[in-house]
Amino acid sequence: MTRIACIGITVLDRIWYLTDLPKEGGKFVANDYKEVGGGPAATAAVAAAKLGATVDFIGRVGDDDTGKRLLAELESLGVNTRYSRVYKGARSSQSAVLVDAGGERIIANYPSPDLPADASWLADIDFSQWDAVLADVRWHDGAKLAFTLARQQGIPAVLDGDVTPQDIAELVALSDHAAFSAPGLTRLTGTEDIHLSLKKAQTLTNGHVYVTQGSQGCYWLENQQLQHQPGFSVDVVDTTGAGDVFHGALALAIAQNNATADAVRFASAVAALKCTRPGGRAGIPDCDQTRSFLSLYV
Repeated sequence: MTRIACIGITVLDRIWYLTDLPKEGGKFVANDYKEVGGGPAATAAVAAAKLGATVDFIGRVGDDDTGKRLLAELESLGVNTRYSRVYKGARSSQSAVLVDAGGERIIANYPSPDLPADASWLADIDFSQWDAVLADVRWHDGAKLAFTLARQQGIPAVLDGDVTPQDIAELVALSDHAAFSAPGLTRLTGTEDIHLSLKKAQTLTNGHVYVTQGSQGCYWLENQQLQHQPGFSVDVVDTTGAGDVFHGALALAIAQNNATADAVRFASAVAALKCTRPGGRAGIPDCDQTRSFLSLYV
């Protein structure tokens, strides 16, 4: 059984479904509304578990109703939360998500200021038990120490390189696989040119660098040459969490020692299928569903 640890944040997503995303101030009526667990590392953990891995989510929540709900949902979806910390009197993190009829979304995240950034307690955890360690950039101290501990054990480290106020260069340097969102890579490198930005990111790490481009697929460097996996065509309902799901599937494929091109293709298919249902997690396929989908593209 493949074993994966996902370190980062978990949030409650409050999702409003609209015909069109707002372009100016005003009042709008939603067509539907959902409350579901979200957060980059947490959703990646759900994806890896759905795909058959044994997964631990390691993060921080408050002891409020939201925190209890988030951990209970992860457990119900097959993700272990035994190492997560619950802080007394603290609020948990939340996000407001607006989704239009085409599945595109706007996310406003509120990372709770009550949750301590300190990650020193991770040093008490045995990281040798996992085959891969994934971390998001939203808990910088946690990602840094987790990758350091993983490196000491020779465990591959996978970074979800999304946008964050902090400089993530040191996290990229510690990673074996840095998979960026397009905005995250642009923020790091200062350029929107895909090939140039990946080359700049590559100077920070001896590992692999990737960037996801939504429906356009994923680009990465192999021997300094630009590679591309086109996006799969599906009926998009909601893109919320697609990048997080991609990272969870990529971490699983890496833990199973798949070739880079095969790992990216697999992760791209999992993320595409997720987009066919509302919410960040409901559409995540299992391995059989993913293989059946990929068989259509042989």
